[in-house]
Parts: sequence; structure tokens; C-alpha cells
Amino acid sequence: MVETQNSETQNSETQYDVVVIGAGPGGYVAAIRAAQLGLKTACVEKGPTLGGTCLNIGCIPSKALLTSSEKFDEARHSFASHGIRVGNLELDLAAMMANKAKVVKDNTAGVEYLFKKNKIDWLRGAGRISAPGTVVVDGAEGSRTVTTRHIVIATGSEVTPVPGITIDEQRIVSSTGALSLPAVPRRLVVIGGGVIGLELGSVWARLGAQVTVVEYLDRILPLMDGEVSKQMQRILGRQGFTFKLGSKVTAAVTDADQVTLTIEPAKGGNPETLETDIVLVAVGRRPYTQGLGLESVGVVIDNRGRVEINGHFMTSVPGIWAIGDVVIGPMLAHKAEDEGVAVAELIAGQSGHVNYEAIPGVVYTWPEVAQVGQTEEQLKASGIAYKAGRFPFTANGRARALGVTEGFVKILADATTDRVLGVHIVGANAGELIAELVLAMEFGASAEDIARTCHAHPTLSEAVKEAALAVGGRTIHI
Repeated sequence: MVETQNSETQNSETQYDVVVIGAGPGGYVAAIRAAQLGLKTACVEKGPTLGGTCLNIGCIPSKALLTSSEKFDEARHSFASHGIRVGNLELDLAAMMANKAKVVKDNTAGVEYLFKKNKIDWLRGAGRISAPGTVVVDGAEGSRTVTTRHIVIATGSEVTPVPGITIDEQRIVSSTGALSLPAVPRRLVVIGGGVIGLELGSVWARLGAQVTVVEYLDRILPLMDGEVSKQMQRILGRQGFTFKLGSKVTAAVTDADQVTLTIEPAKGGNPETLETDIVLVAVGRRPYTQGLGLESVGVVIDNRGRVEINGHFMTSVPGIWAIGDVVIGPMLAHKAEDEGVAVAELIAGQSGHVNYEAIPGVVYTWPEVAQVGQTEEQLKASGIAYKAGRFPFTANGRARALGVTEGFVKILADATTDRVLGVHIVGANAGELIAELVLAMEFGASAEDIARTCHAHPTLSEAVKEAALAVGGRTIHI
């Protein structure tokens, strides 16, 4: 193994089969799979820990806070109905944050263990491609150069800024700052009604903040099925959210006590001002490719800042590949992971493949939202004839016992072949329930196949079976 500690000599050169730049979900999975396939592998990561945005300041810490805040909210509002009386309920935000930090540490340490297990060299520092097959790593101890047969770009994404608004991570925060607020704000304005904004808005709303969501489009979760968006807006409204749809924030002025926002109608009109304690900017993410030297080696970037690839993850330069948030497709950790496996297998001469028609998406609000495949709007726009089967959790025995009856399962199937084209779930544990439907779509299943599969009773998954039965107009329990 190559020694990568402080004893490295500057400008030393080492030869690898694969060098992955970026140790997020796509990068570290690509490195592990490449090593499993017998390729001498290194992964370049400039952060102090492995795991990228997802494990350090994204998916994992946000889910830790979502879980903790759900428990707090449940203790306040739901325990009594189960015969559990709580005395003086008290929030210990410091302990909640400490639990989040431990979850993050355990996960990132797990990835470091996997690197050691699979004999992957962690090259600490910022990587840049100086020529095809050559990567320079600029670290705290200086620079070193490594040569390799293949380079995989897996540098992920960063927060998309809003013009006229400066993120200071104090009063105007990104998702990173929103994960570490020192106190519960009395008022929180979220700019952006997508996944990140609604999840982090949910955390602070449960803990006591008055949350207002400002969304440029006319509905929240704009990339999801229209019925899902409408249902979730109603549910979150009942949880205390306020929505300003079809609106844009054009300015933010910060003083010692608050932030004053200027908000205008997206289609034009008179502006208004809104005062708040904290502003969360959550309008999306953009590919992170700065400092990689891509243009100098001829790697083509599209007009949205993404690395252009062919159908097999190869860039315009032979031997340089790209996966994850820096390429086209949804910016999802599990999509990046699948691409990481696929690119490693392609490099090794195997047949790596990702089925983009079966990539699930989940929103970890309460209730959760999950989907896979096409929405009703997409099917209509494409002129595809379909049948929809819908089943509410209010008619599911397990949901009643759990006290989680909000939401529904909707299955969209081809009107002629009955093949499942899309599934949309609003409900408890939707993120887990969707896996069955992803598998069904991966194998080209019909709604009839799902309907004829025995589901345990009583479970939430029975709602999936009933929705499949509903496609054929033969539900049992409604």
C-alpha cells in the first residue's frame, strides 16, 4: 500500500488503476467497487472526513434531526391518545445536536473503515486533473502527483445561491447552517418549497418555529405528482406552515435583531416586506466542478454546469468518467451510488448499468412522501393511456392502530399492458414502502402482479396491494 500520511514527499508520483475525486456516496461507492474488482484504487477527498455532503452536512444529519424532532412532536401531541401522560416536556437542543453529531461521526468512521478493509488509499487534499491520467492532490502537507489509467469525477454539488442574498450562516443560512442553529428561531422563512426546504422547515416547526415557505412556482414539491403536492401543502398547513407561492425574494437586509426580506410576485406586481429571525436558502443545488481543471484537459461542461457524459459515464476525454450530482439526472445519493457501482464495473470490463426509470425519490417530512416512475402530469403530456389505482391510509388497519392515517398510495399502470409506470405515496414510512414498487418496476411488473402478491396483515404495505387492486377497480377494503 502507498503511505499517505505526513511522511509523504512533495511531488511524489504513484500509479493507480482508478483515482476517484470526491468521497461522497457516489465516489466512495465507486472506489469500493473498483477495489473489489481488483483495481488499485485511490480516492481524493479534501474534507476532514469521508462521506461528502450526504454523510456530513446533508442526508444523514438532517434525518437525525428529523427523527429527534418527530419524537419531540409526538410526545407533545400524540402520546396522550395512547394513554401516555407526559409531565413538563422540555427540549434539550444541545443534546439533540450532540446525537446528530454522533450519528454523523459513526457513519463517516464506517466509510473510513471500509476504505481500510478494501485497501483504498485516501489521498487527503483537493484534486485537480493536470492531464489525462494525471491527478495533482493539493493537501496540507503540499502537493503530490499520481498517475492512473482512469479518473472518476464524483465531486457532488453545492448550494445554489439566490441573487441579491448573501448567505452568512448566521441569520441567512444554507442547509448546512440550518442543521446547526444554536437556538430555535421564533420565525423562520424558507426560500424554496422543495425537498430540502420542507424537511428542514419541518425540523424547526416541530421544535416551535413559525415557518413560512416562499416558493417561486405555484406549488410546493413542483417535481412531484400534482396530487401529492396538493395533499402535502394541506398537511403541512395543518402543522403550522404558511406558504407564499408564486413569489420570489429579491432582497434581504440583516440587522442585529432580524432579517427583512423583500418579496415580489413571480409574475410581477407590488413588492411586500417580511420580517424574520432566520432565513434558510433552499432553492436547490448545482454541480461542483471548480478547480478540477476540466476545461484545460478538454472535458465538456454543459450550459447548466454539468459534466457531459455518454451513456456509459465517459466524458469527452477517454479515461475520464463522471457520476453523481455533477452529471445529468436527479441529485440523489442513491442514484450516485448506483452510478458508482456501474462506472467501476465498466472500467473493469463488465456491463455496468443504471435504470433511470426506477430511481425512487423520498421526502422525509411527516408524513413521508415517496415516488418512483412517472407522474400523472408526465403521462398526460406524453399521451400515454393509463389507469390509476388509489387507496387511502384511513382504510388501513395498521395505520389506524399506529395513528398515522394521513395520505394514500397511488399506482399508475399502462391502460393496455397493466405495466406499472409510476407510484406515489404520501404516508408513514413511505420511504420504506416504495422499495417494493421500485423492485416491481425494475422487473417490469404489472399492477396485477402486485395485487396477487400476499402482503402480511396488519401492515401499512397492505395499502400498496389495495392500490394495485384499485387499478382494476376491485379494492377490498373501501
